[in-house]
Amino acid sequence: MASSSLQVASAAAEPQRPFTPPHAAPEPDTLESSRRPAYIGFLFRAPFATDAYKLGFTTGIREDYRLQIDSYRNVDLPVVMLDNEFRDPDPDRYVDRFREYEPDVAVIGDAETPQDACEYTQLARDLREEFPSTTYIIVPKCREAIEIIDDDLVLGYPLGYSSLHADDYSDPVDWRDRHIHLLGGSSPIQYEALQDLTQPTLTNAPPANIVGMDWNGPAKVAYLGEYWSRDGWQSADHLGIRETVRRSLREMRAFWQERDLWPETTPCDVYGEAVQEPQDPVWAASGRNIYEKPSPFAPDDAPVYDPENPDYDPLEDAIVVEYENGWTLAYRNESERKRIEYQEGLTRINGDKPPRVTPR
Repeated sequence: MASSSLQVASAAAEPQRPFTPPHAAPEPDTLESSRRPAYIGFLFRAPFATDAYKLGFTTGIREDYRLQIDSYRNVDLPVVMLDNEFRDPDPDRYVDRFREYEPDVAVIGDAETPQDACEYTQLARDLREEFPSTTYIIVPKCREAIEIIDDDLVLGYPLGYSSLHADDYSDPVDWRDRHIHLLGGSSPIQYEALQDLTQPTLTNAPPANIVGMDWNGPAKVAYLGEYWSRDGWQSADHLGIRETVRRSLREMRAFWQERDLWPETTPCDVYGEAVQEPQDPVWAASGRNIYEKPSPFAPDDAPVYDPENPDYDPLEDAIVVEYENGWTLAYRNESERKRIEYQEGLTRINGDKPPRVTPR
């Protein structure tokens, strides 16, 4: 791994975060608290990330990807978790993306050698000086790296499509009494690993602290026509891609809720909804329900609900505006917004007010 040229700036005011990083939190005092993750991640692009965020998942991307929300007028989605491109690691590139997003969870890199472990640990220490409320994860890919990485950092426990899994070079006891993030693998696989790392042993080995986990597999398998369920993979030939992923996400959440392991606080609880909604689900200019089939006179550039395409949500492409009088209205395009604001004399929350034209 190449060394980073990170320059630490003076610490600025930290934003409110949806969960406390383990280095700043008290040690878990019960087995139940050590087993409950603070977050469950789903790292993929919009619109799948939009649905995951609404359902309570921690959303994010790998450093070489983007959320792709730029084409949606009414979607504001935070990068809560930033993963690294482990096939082509570059700490400087990662730090640049980290500064761009300031994520709550940062998967810094895979430590395949003891030297990697030393360098990534120092990078995490430096970043934490500037961003103390971020959770930092390093993935040890050799037994020696586990001991080198600071105890107050989180160890990534590889379970997914990585060429190396944790049991290829270590035993569960090597990970106990450490902060752990379960990387990849289906929910049952993650649950089995969680039990191996936390359940009581004959030697009274302390449990690991399961900080979080993530799994992105359902987004990829959706294109093969299946969704994940608590009863295994199911055919999704009758569903669109977005609904296929959404069903997997609902089933994943239900899996953890049944075991009382769903996070107590989610990013959506702290950062707010990704899609702003009007007070009434109607278009301000026409009064028609946003989810009704539009009239043939709808503007050409209007977001149009199509009952044959439930994967498309017209509200995500709407213009939703809050006003000082307490109204929140939805428009299909800019011309409708300008007309209604002029007619009603509305002032937006940000203070902008459309100019009045004096009639001749």
